[in-house]
Amino acid sequence: MKTHEIVGFRRANLGKVEAQELRAQGYVPSVLYGGTEQVHFYAPAMLFRTLLFTPDVFNVTLNIEGTIYNAILQEKQFHPVNDMLLHADFLQIIDGKEIKVEVPVKLTGASAGVMKGGKMNQKLRKLRVQGLAQNIPDYVEVDVTELDLGKSVKVGAIKPEGFVILSSVSNPIASVEIPRALRGTLGK
Repeated sequence: MKTHEIVGFRRANLGKVEAQELRAQGYVPSVLYGGTEQVHFYAPAMLFRTLLFTPDVFNVTLNIEGTIYNAILQEKQFHPVNDMLLHADFLQIIDGKEIKVEVPVKLTGASAGVMKGGKMNQKLRKLRVQGLAQNIPDYVEVDVTELDLGKSVKVGAIKPEGFVILSSVSNPIASVEIPRALRGTLGK
């Protein structure tokens, strides 16, 4: 997993009014859970930019007033109108304890069906996986070289190493659609 650091400060007062004041000053109220205690903190909104606008999974180093925690961004809440980050939830990574996270899917290879004029349709962009933090990959690679016209590759075709895929094995990841122009010529 990629790494990122966020420096934050503990929240003395919890509540709606205090959270709104923090947001007005450019901070994001956040919580870290999964460890021995919940840690309520706030951090500058600019530090979250790398985490939000990417499909990648990050191992976040939280430096909260000198105390270091390893975590992953579990949940984020945005304002419905202006897309401002309102709140972030982090899950603490504990050695020996498995985590559940969504990992991006990366298609590799040149599909035989696309070379014949078909259109590649990626139906699943992320997979839900479970495993130890050090075993979680940056992405799950799916080879589509053998994919022909009208065929699809499903989650069950992936062979995970060191982690478990929680997504249903019957879900299609990608398929090659037959274009309308080719439909009549394939039967002949």
